[in-house]
Amino acid sequence: MPDHRTLGRALDLFDTDPLIGAGLPFWLPDGAAVRQALEDYIRTAEHRAGYRHVYSPVLGKRELYEISGHWRHYRDDMFPPMDLGGEQVVLRPSLCPHHALLFRSRAHSYRELPLRIAELGGMYRSELSGVLGGLTRVRAIQLNDAHIFCTLDQVCAEVAAALAMIGSAYAALGIDAARYRLSLPGPGGKYVAAPRLWERSIAVLTDVLDDSGLHYEAVEGEAAFYGPKIDVQVRDSAGRESTLSTVQVDFHQPERFDLHYTGADGAAHRPVMVHRSIIGSIERAVAHLVEHHGGRFPAWLAPTQVVVLPVSDVQHAAAERFERRCRDLGLRVVVCPPDRGSLGSRIRDHRLVPYQAIIGAQEAAADDVALRLRDGHRRDRLPVSEALGRIASLIAVHSAELWDLACGDR
Repeated sequence: MPDHRTLGRALDLFDTDPLIGAGLPFWLPDGAAVRQALEDYIRTAEHRAGYRHVYSPVLGKRELYEISGHWRHYRDDMFPPMDLGGEQVVLRPSLCPHHALLFRSRAHSYRELPLRIAELGGMYRSELSGVLGGLTRVRAIQLNDAHIFCTLDQVCAEVAAALAMIGSAYAALGIDAARYRLSLPGPGGKYVAAPRLWERSIAVLTDVLDDSGLHYEAVEGEAAFYGPKIDVQVRDSAGRESTLSTVQVDFHQPERFDLHYTGADGAAHRPVMVHRSIIGSIERAVAHLVEHHGGRFPAWLAPTQVVVLPVSDVQHAAAERFERRCRDLGLRVVVCPPDRGSLGSRIRDHRLVPYQAIIGAQEAAADDVALRLRDGHRRDRLPVSEALGRIASLIAVHSAELWDLACGDR
């Protein structure tokens, strides 16, 4: 299996420059297309699951992280404070304190719960140079994060729903979990000293995992400083394991920020805060996808979904018309003209593209197209409208298939 650092650069997905700095990769156009497709997928999935999306600043006053506990328990992994107008501000290492303040900024009734707040937001970690590598360990992270504020009676259902979303996302991405880990506190760690809250959180996660039927392992020393979590582990090309997705139950921060909602009895009650990330950081997700698929991304995720191959210059106008129709459907498409080489060499050069649309004299005259699929299968000549309709419909549902045989094997 290839290393994503080598393949990602060869595929023109990302690169780095010493003037920007270590652990700060930039996205090239093809990589940006993959990233945007991934972000669009998760935003849509979250919207359908009842999440509301927000934006919050990447900076916060040092006091914010003192309240949340990050300054005490996570300070070594944070960038140094910056003096600004007599105050100290910090690049955030996590989004959860901001989301706690978003919840606190408005009064809430029990009727509004569960309240699901999601954000694709930047966070920053002061990683040591020796551990940085490609997209898997970086200093600027774009995280698919969300926080669910709910009642105690709703916690198990929300954790189970998050696990189901993770399963659906992995199916669409064409990847598998290496294992599920129940991450618990260990001896000597920097953990919040609140035994009662830890016991409640661990009990909730254990119950959900047991009911889910998923095989999992309990591992000490891997919990967040404020609570236990379910970590979904993946393995890279060298067999190294890392966390991609996570679900956490947090009784600590609602207390620290004095969060409350009005219950049916008219009294103030403390919500439970569920942290969850379906695909983790965009950087680590793309790194894993590059290695797992070797550049053969699912069609909905591919940087180029269709390449148009006119057989000769005579079909150039027909190829351009086909390209425009692809763009009108939202497909990512390029035209590779005959001056780039023989038809065979152009097909080989674009072997990672899911769909190769070949237009010769007969196809141009009839407004047809001959399709070659990335898996080597060929489709007989089809009307352009029918071919593009099938391609667009499969991409729209994030299918792992390149062709819908239920519609006939033409």
